[in-house]
Amino acid sequence: MGKNMLEQLETWHIVLIIATVIAVIWSNIALLKYSAKFDFKGKIDKQTKPDDSDKDKK
Repeated sequence: MGKNMLEQLETWHIVLIIATVIAVIWSNIALLKYSAKFDFKGKIDKQTKPDDSDKDKK
């Protein structure tokens, strides 16, 4: 009886690990799709260009 409970517990551990991995992958994909809507490159360029022009003046 103890061995059966241990096997059942291991099965639930495996199911929980698989569910967690799938949830992490899904959330990362959702975050990538959401962040793709924003123009990060343009924002980074705007932030770095003034710094570059200040360095050129010095």
